[in-house]
Order: sequence, then C-alpha cells, then structure tokens
Amino acid sequence: MLFIALVSFVLAIPIFAKKISATVFSRITAITFIYAAVLSWNSLYYFPLNQGGIGIYSGLFHVSTITLGFQILLLVVGAMLLFGWGPVLQQNVLPAQITKVGIEKSLNTNPNFIHTNTINEYSLLILFSVLGGCLLITSYNLLSMYMSIELQSFAAYILCTLYRHSQSATAAGLKYFLLGSLASGIILLGTAVIYASTGITNFEDLAALISVTDNTNTFVTVSIAGGILLIGIGYIFKVGAAPLYNWSPDVYDGVPTIVTSWVSTMPKIGILVFLLNLSFITTGYNIEWNMIPDILSGMYSPYAKPFQTLLLIASVLSFLVGSIVGLSQVRIKRLLTFSTINHVGFLLLALAVSSEESIEGFIFYLIQYTLTNVNTFLTILAFGYITKGILVQGNVREFTLLQDLKGQFYKNPLLVISFAVSLFSMAGIPPLMGFFAKQMVLYSVSYTYSYVAIIAILTSVISASYYLKIVQLMFFNKESAQTGASNEGNSSDQPLITTMHSSVIAVLTLVITLYLFDPSILLNACHLLSLSLFTS
Repeated sequence: MLFIALVSFVLAIPIFAKKISATVFSRITAITFIYAAVLSWNSLYYFPLNQGGIGIYSGLFHVSTITLGFQILLLVVGAMLLFGWGPVLQQNVLPAQITKVGIEKSLNTNPNFIHTNTINEYSLLILFSVLGGCLLITSYNLLSMYMSIELQSFAAYILCTLYRHSQSATAAGLKYFLLGSLASGIILLGTAVIYASTGITNFEDLAALISVTDNTNTFVTVSIAGGILLIGIGYIFKVGAAPLYNWSPDVYDGVPTIVTSWVSTMPKIGILVFLLNLSFITTGYNIEWNMIPDILSGMYSPYAKPFQTLLLIASVLSFLVGSIVGLSQVRIKRLLTFSTINHVGFLLLALAVSSEESIEGFIFYLIQYTLTNVNTFLTILAFGYITKGILVQGNVREFTLLQDLKGQFYKNPLLVISFAVSLFSMAGIPPLMGFFAKQMVLYSVSYTYSYVAIIAILTSVISASYYLKIVQLMFFNKESAQTGASNEGNSSDQPLITTMHSSVIAVLTLVITLYLFDPSILLNACHLLSLSLFTS
C-alpha cells in the first residue's frame, strides 16, 4: 500500500502541484497511512502467538506479531502528525513586501516565521520515511537492515533542509546529514566485520551460529561481538542517546516545528524496535517458555555482554544529560530534545535487561512516549497557528523561546491545559500515563540493576523542574500576557488550527489523562506483543 502511494505521489506531484495544494496531499497521505494500518491490523489474525512469524523476500524481512504491532503504531502516529499540517494561508509574500513601520524582515533571516503549507514534496518525503521505518522494523538481514535505515535517514535529511529559505534549517539539515552519514558508516563497518568473519548476513543464521558456538574460535567470537557492538553504536548515534547526542539539539531546534515533530518521533520508533530485535539475536537462540530463566544468563555471553554494556552506559548517561543539561535551556525545542534524551534512557534500560517484564515495559513506554510527544508538538504548532505576527502577513509564527509561552493561559486556556497535561505526563506525575510507564520500566529492572533504577528516579525528579518552569510561565504570568498583546495581531485573516488538528490534540489529551480509568486495552496489547517474543 505504501509503495503504491509512493509511486502515485512521484507521478502526481510534478503534474498536479499547481492545481492541488500541499494540504490536500498531506490529507491523502494521512488517509493512506490509516488504510495501511487497517491492513496491518487484519494481518494480525494470521500470526498466532505460538508462531514466530514468516520470512518474506528470501528471508530479507520477517513478519510477526510484534513487527505488525509496531507498524500499526508507526502508521497511526504518522497520520496524526500529518493532521497537524497548517491551514491554507495567503499566497507567499516576497521579502521586499514584508514591511511594517519602516521595519523590513526577510524570511531568510527571521526564523520565527515560516510558511508551512507551500511545499508539495513534504508528503512524498513523509512516505519515504514511513516506508523505511516499516522495512526497518521487519528487517531480518544485514543488507535489508542497512538499506532500510538509509531510506529512512535520507528522507529525514531532506525534510530538515526542505525549507531552503530558512538559514537555520539549512544548517541543521547539513549537520544532520554529515553526522548521520558518520553513524551509517559505523553501522556499515559493523556489518562488514560480521560478514567478513562468518559469511552470514541473515539474522536467523547468525543467531543459530551464536547458539552452537563453543567460543573456542576467538577470531569469530570477537568479530561477531565487535560487529554487533558497532551496529549498536551506530543506532545509539541515530536515536540521539548520550553520549552521542550533540547533533540532536541543534537539528531539532534549527528546523521548523512541523519538521521537528516528525524527525524527533518517527525515526526513533523504527530504530528502537530494531534494537529490540538485535538484543534477542545476541542471545543466540529462539526463546521458549522453559528458557525464560536463561535469558539473563544468555545476555552475559561473550556476544551479548558488550552490547548490553553499551545499552546500560548509554542509558545512565542519557539520564544524566537529559535531566541536568536540560535545566539551562531557554529554547522550547532544545529543552524538549533533552527531555527526549532522558526518555530514551528509560527505553535503553529496558532493552538492556530483555526479560519478559522489561520488554513489556519497553513496549508500553514507547507507545506512551510517542503519543505524548506527538501531543506536545501538535500543541506547539497550534500555538503558532493561532498567534500570527503583524510584521509577516500570511506566515505562521514559530514558538522558539520559553518566553513566547508567557501568559498563554489567559489567551489560549484549552491549548495550555493540553500542553500542561503532556508535560506532567513526561515528568511522570501520577495518575497520568507517563507515571505508569516509568513505574513499569523501573520495577522490571529493580532486581537486576537497582543502582541504575535509583539514578533514573533521581534524574526524573530533577527533570521535573524544567517541566514545571514551563507551566509556571504559561499559568502565572498574566501581566506579560497583557503587555504582549500589543505585539501580536488578531486580525480576521488570522490562521486557525483545523478541525482534525484540534480533534487529535483533544483525543490524545484525554488518553493521557483518563488512562487510569481503563488501562486494560493498552496493557493487554503490550502484554500480548511481549508474549509473542517469548513464545516464538
């Protein structure tokens, strides 16, 4: 379905770009994602929990219950993000025409305003990105894995530089491309080391070799362990976890928010799910019920120990960097980037254990973080859509500084409440969904890595302070809201958020808030997905 839509868009966008607006293309793309998610849902009936799935395309890809489940998540979240596309605005205003009271501001030098819905190719790149993510989730071969991550990454590189009139976006996209290429080179080096020593590219064959080897061949053992470690380092780099995180704050802050909402959410789903598959490959055997007690001992094998150590180190450093460095941030998207680094630490910690409870916690945490992050960025976009500056007519304002949120409660109370709910959930305040996600992960690792769990709790308390700082700016600064009213216009042609945009924000806010009253649906789904790994 995605491939058909991709081919259709490749033909339709050059032909109908002048007749069909970019907003229409984005709506068609969202409908395509929803339809593809329905097809994936129907396919779940063909994969009982006691079956490990099937290999397709000569074993390059492996379709199972858990891969289909995460594909549904990827597609649904992609559709929700596309609903955040801005409303139809006026025609582009040339820089020479953007003049008010003797002040001339150009789109090239002013990053606070962006014309969001003038690029038809945005939807095409979104399709490339989602297709790469879906292929990465189901990858079962070193070749298909590398091609999938590159398809997803190149779409993200181009997305970041898509708004070529923005100098900050161009610089951020270039940095993303250069450092992302370095990470891809590390991944490719890891695959080359494994293939050179074993002649194997299929994950099933690699797991079988690990399970039967007696560790007497030091060269093969070191090569496999080193190759897996290099692949893990490359993916840690791409997911933006500490200590390889330096690129992410600059990239996410430099590109427009409509792009940040995508590149900070969607690539992480595919990468983290692949790391989940990789953590099970390193155990060297197919997990069955009678082997569950041996899983932790399997993670201490010569093949898995370096990879597990990498995950633990990245997890602890992500806790520290995401909480402490985030305290000094004054820009919204940079602060949310360090918040993301902190959350990635929880996900990597759950992967490092790879027990049934930790994997269930990993799945639940990934789902709740994705939904909360989507709601956060959709709300930030909504702030820009309903607050248009009078100096640049016909363009959407970008909320970049924390000071831009001052007193917003007195102008947009519903949006502020939704934003506050997302922030409190990220902070792990009960009874919101984020609290239960952190509880599940910490409980699952408390017996094996209690010291890491203590660090996670302490850093979560520290990180809560910068979430509360945002809430304080929005709710308790009425004077700034009144004085700032003179700087912003409320003209009749002011762009407003669309019905779908506001509906998605409302639904996600209710899910985050009311999860406590009916948690069975999501918990059962996470338990079944986790169970499918341990009954293969």
